[in-house]
Parts: sequence; C-alpha cells; structure tokens
Amino acid sequence: MKNYRFPLILLTSVIIGSILGINMGARAEVLKPLGDIFLNLMFTLVVPLVFFATTSAIANMGSGQRFKKVMSSTFIVFLGTGLIAAFVMVAAVKIFPGATEMNIELTKPESIESISAGEQLVGIFTTDSFIDLFSREHMLALIFFSLLLGFAITTVGEKAKPLANFMNAGTLVLTKMVNLVMYYAPIGLGAYFAYLVGSFGTDLLETYMKTAILYFVVAAIFFVVAYTSYAFASGGKKGIQLFWGNMLSPTVTSLATCSSMASLPVNLEATEKMKIPKDIRETVIPLGASMHKDGSVLGVIVKIAVLFSVFNMDFSGFGTIGLAMLIAVLGGTVMGAIPSGGMIAEMLIISLYGFPMEALPIIAAISTIIDAPATALNVTGDNASAMLVARRVEGKDWMEKTFT
Repeated sequence: MKNYRFPLILLTSVIIGSILGINMGARAEVLKPLGDIFLNLMFTLVVPLVFFATTSAIANMGSGQRFKKVMSSTFIVFLGTGLIAAFVMVAAVKIFPGATEMNIELTKPESIESISAGEQLVGIFTTDSFIDLFSREHMLALIFFSLLLGFAITTVGEKAKPLANFMNAGTLVLTKMVNLVMYYAPIGLGAYFAYLVGSFGTDLLETYMKTAILYFVVAAIFFVVAYTSYAFASGGKKGIQLFWGNMLSPTVTSLATCSSMASLPVNLEATEKMKIPKDIRETVIPLGASMHKDGSVLGVIVKIAVLFSVFNMDFSGFGTIGLAMLIAVLGGTVMGAIPSGGMIAEMLIISLYGFPMEALPIIAAISTIIDAPATALNVTGDNASAMLVARRVEGKDWMEKTFT
C-alpha cells in the first residue's frame, strides 16, 4: 500500500473534486485558480527538466565497441517495440472509437490546422532561435537538441566531464522541485476536477470507465501476444519457455509496487536466470526501467484520442496518426527517463498540439487509473527487450551457445 499511496491520494482527490463539482455546479469555477497554480508550476518546470534530464541520460553513456553495439541495439529495440505498442493501441482506438469519446467540448486549438506538414517536420527538429528552444511550444526540438548535446558530451569524453556533472546536478535539483510541487497535486487536480465536472457535468466520468476497460483489455492481450512473439523471435520455442518461466516474480512485483524502479532488482535476477549475458542485462534492464515503457506508450495514444474527442478533432490521416505515434514513443522512451515522466509526457502532448491547460487534468486522471497494468507492461517489456538485444548482439544462435 505504501507504493500505491500517492496514486490513491490523487484518485481520491479527483473523486472528491468530482463530487464537489456535481454539488456546486457552475459555482465550482471559484476553485479553478487553485488548479491553475498547480498547472502553471508544472508547465514552468517541464522545459528545464526535459533539457537537463535528457542531456544527462545520454551524456552518461559509456564507450567501447561492444558497449556501443549493446547501446545501439538497445535503442533500436526500444524504438521498435515502442512503435509496435503505439500501432496496437491506435488500431484498438479506431476499432472501438466509443471508448475514447468524451461528450464535452473545449475550445479547439488552431495550431495543427494552421501549420503545413512540411513546417511541422521542420519544427520537430529545429527552431530559428536558440532562445525558442526553451519554449514549451518547441518541446520536440528541445529534445532533439538535448540528444545532440548529450552525444557531443559523450564524444568529447573526460574534458566534458564538468558539463556532464552540471547536467546531473541540474536533473537532481529539478527533480526535487517537481517532487515538492507534486505535494500540491491532490489539491490542484481536485480543484480542477471540481471545475470541470461543475462546468460540463458527469459525462467525462463515464468516458473514464470506458477508457479504462479498453486499456485493460488491450494491455492484457498485448502482455500475452506481444511478449510471447518477442521471446520466440529471440530464441524460438526455447526462448518462450525461458521467458515465461521467469516472468512470475517481475510481474507480481510490478503489480504490487506499481514501480518500474522497485521491480529492477527482480528483473535483473530474472534475466540472469534467462542466461542473458551480464553486460547486456546490466545495460538494458536499468536503462529500460527509466526509458522503455510499452504500457506508457499505449496510454499516451489513449490520452491523445480522448483529447481529440474533447476538442472535436479528427483522429485520422497518416500525418495525425504518425505524429501521435511519435509522441507516444517519446512519452514511453525519451520522456520516461525523466522523474514524474507521466505528467511530463502529458504536458508534451498538450504543448505539441496547442491544447489549453485544462486538458492536463483530463488526461492526468487516465494515468492514475491505468497505472498498475501500465507498470506491469513496462517491467515485463524490459525483459523481453533484453532477450531481443541479446539476439541482435550475440547472433541468432546465442541461446544455443549460452546453454552448451
């Protein structure tokens, strides 16, 4: 219960806020400033936190040919499995559109319609000014810049160590600031939900139930089908036996703790029993605990689909779906390296699409509801990824060589 305490507090605050909204009606708008304080604080912290944490994560990578091969394989696997997870949930949302339809309407953002596909592509990687990088409207460009800076620090090596240490210190300080702000989150989210329910009624509560059912069903299917497939691709029938024969403890631990980090020791033990080479498991599993989150990727797609419904936007077309999948992968990989990454990923969604601030509490509630199954997928997916990396680094007969 200790590990579930804060999510339960947040969920309770949302319920209390909803009850207040039902009883107060339009008068609940008086509570909105309490929610605005929380949102403004989080949006103020998101840009420097992304910059420091992303740069720090890349700058602290090691060197050496085998290590580089392990790292490159790890990122390829993380990216590939993340895209698969995003595609699966996009398909589910399109097949069952009613599960993400929310019968409230807020002001429709104009940013998506006013920018051409070419301009959006340019905006993903660059801005025309260094200062503009540190605006939350250019989060993708900031992430790309941070990745480049991190790789540059790694390439320079020992002489750039002071800058790497500075990035580490900045990450620690900003993480502490986020933790302090999150103490206010129950009040802020509760107040905002009182305002939302008071203004729009109880229709959004019904949507949360349908969304939760969709996520739980897709997560269960993905858990069995996707990870069995990854295990088979890694080592055939032997790979499937080896994988599922060692997954009980990590899965139970993830559900009990609701934390990828708390499940890290159990995951390392499981991958050791799976005979995954030491350098691979000790690279993939710790990195995956912070940067590889299949469950979060599924959740980001659901949140985007819900917001498209709220703002009466069409969730279809190659460009729209492609951008949503890109944001989902960032939310589950790059953004996963950041403490309180779930909230940061939600702010990334809002910033990129130009949604107003009141969109944040709507999707923050989804995170609280799906937290346990999402964590189970995040943790289990790390072990499956470790097997895929071993297959890529050691060759297709790695399992035969390991057990002979």
